Amino acid sequence: MRAPSGLHPDYVSLAEYQAARWTDVLGVARFNGSPTLGDTAGPTGVPVAQVSTPLLTAATDVYEVWRGGEPAESGQHDRVRFRRSGDTLFGCIAVTEEESQPQADCAARSGRSGAHSALHTATTHAYQQICATLQAQSYPYLLRVWNYVPDINRDTQGTERYWQFNSARRHALSASGRSVAGNVPAASALGAASDSPLVVYFLAGRTAPAFLENPRQVSAYRYPRQYGPHSPVFSRATLLRQPGGLTLFISGTASIIGHRSVHVGDTAAQTRETLSNIAALLEEANRVSRGAQFCLGALACKVYVRRPEDLPVIQTELKSALGEGARVIYLQADICRQDLLVEIEATGMYPLAAVA
Repeated sequence: MRAPSGLHPDYVSLAEYQAARWTDVLGVARFNGSPTLGDTAGPTGVPVAQVSTPLLTAATDVYEVWRGGEPAESGQHDRVRFRRSGDTLFGCIAVTEEESQPQADCAARSGRSGAHSALHTATTHAYQQICATLQAQSYPYLLRVWNYVPDINRDTQGTERYWQFNSARRHALSASGRSVAGNVPAASALGAASDSPLVVYFLAGRTAPAFLENPRQVSAYRYPRQYGPHSPVFSRATLLRQPGGLTLFISGTASIIGHRSVHVGDTAAQTRETLSNIAALLEEANRVSRGAQFCLGALACKVYVRRPEDLPVIQTELKSALGEGARVIYLQADICRQDLLVEIEATGMYPLAAVA
C-alpha cells in the first residue's frame, strides 16, 4: 500500500529505516533498548526523543518515525531540538529532575509561597521552552504532545506525581498565553523509568486543527477535583487538514465513561471500552470533516500496557476489533490512573481526494 502523502507516523525497525532513506523525516521516538540511529540512517539533524518505556514485542528495535511529505530542515531553540517543514514542526526536550532540584530546594528554603517539587520545576521548564520555540519559529498551534513522566503514579511531597505534572503544565501554558481548555492539543501522559528524565515530544503547525471531544466522556480539562487540583490540559483528539489529506490525532484513551474509570480489574473489558471510546472519536471526526471515513482498522496505534502479563488478552481484543493487518506497537508503561490497565493512542490518515 502506498504511504500517505501528508503528516503521518511509520513504525519501523532500524534496518527498515536505514533502507528507506526517507528525506521527509521530521522526528523519531526511540524506545527503551532500541539502538541509536546513526546519521547515515537518514537526514542529518533529525531530533530523536528517547522514551524510557520498553517494547512488549519480539522486535527490540521499533522506532516511531514522523514524516511530513516534504523536505525539512533542523534547528535548535535553547534545549528544544526541532525539525520543520513548511507547515509542521516536530520537537523534543528532556529535562532531568536532578538539574531542577536545586531550583526547587532554593524556593523551599526561601519560604516562597508556591514552592514546588523538582518534577513540577522540570515540567514548567520543559513547557516554557516548548512555548518559546513555537513562538520563535512561528508555529503557533500545538497539534499533538507526548509526555513521559518518571514514576507517574508515585506520591511525593504529599501528592501524586501525575497531579504535580498537570499543575505545572497548566501553569506554564497559561503563563505563556496559551489556552488551558477548549483549543488544546491532543496528548498522552505515561509513566517512564524511575531514573529517566521527563521527556516531551510534540507536533505543531501553522494551521489550526479542529479540536474534538468524545460525547461519551467529560472533557479532561473539565474533570472534577477528585482527579487533582488542576485538570489535565488536552483534547480527546485533533483533526488537521493539509493539502494532501486529513490527519487525526487521538489522545491517550482508556476505559473511562464520563469521568470515571470503568471495568476496574478486568483487562479485556477495559480494552473493549477503550476501543469503544476511540470508535466514538472516529465518528466525531467523520462528522466534523464532512466526508472522511476514518475507521478502526486503518489506524496506527500505540498501546500502553501496565502489566506485561496482560499483553495476550489485549492483543486478542485488538486483533478482533482492528484486524490482523493493523499497525500496532505495544509498550509497557504505567498509566495516569492506577486503576487503568491499558491505554491506546492512535493516528489516522485520510486523503482529501476521497472527501466529497
